[in-house]
Amino acid sequence: MDQRAFRNALGQFATGVAIVTTTVDGENLGSTISSFNSVSLDPPLVLFSLIRNSLGFNQWKKAGAFCIAILGEDQQDLSNRFAKAGTDKWTGIPIARAENGAPRLPGAIAYFECEPYDNCDGGDHEVFVCRVTNFEVPQHGAPSLIFYSGKYRQLATREAA
Repeated sequence: MDQRAFRNALGQFATGVAIVTTTVDGENLGSTISSFNSVSLDPPLVLFSLIRNSLGFNQWKKAGAFCIAILGEDQQDLSNRFAKAGTDKWTGIPIARAENGAPRLPGAIAYFECEPYDNCDGGDHEVFVCRVTNFEVPQHGAPSLIFYSGKYRQLATREAA
């Protein structure tokens, strides 16, 4: 199968953009994700996935707490920063802590604090299923950052379009 063509086809499904964070052995980790989904209301479960050959993947597997920040449409720079491997993503970012101890990025439109629930084989990715222990929506009504067909996009109402 042509992987590039497959990836382009998958890109036809618009996704929101989030950043998942954790702290393992005193090191703050963060990664931009578009693979965030709800799984269950009872118990409250969400999932995200990370590519297995990513820098620090083994650290992610040891994490005991996560904070997932749903990015607003004005947070493209933050998304780009946390999408890059091997850089100091945290320089200049004030680090607050979620109740579960995971780093909490500023300015997100929603936060989900989670603990590991289960991991699943996802081919070249690992799927992290997490139990939500707390959540907050500080910016009701603010549109999320959208990724579609390889580019950031913005939501618009049908009337505005």
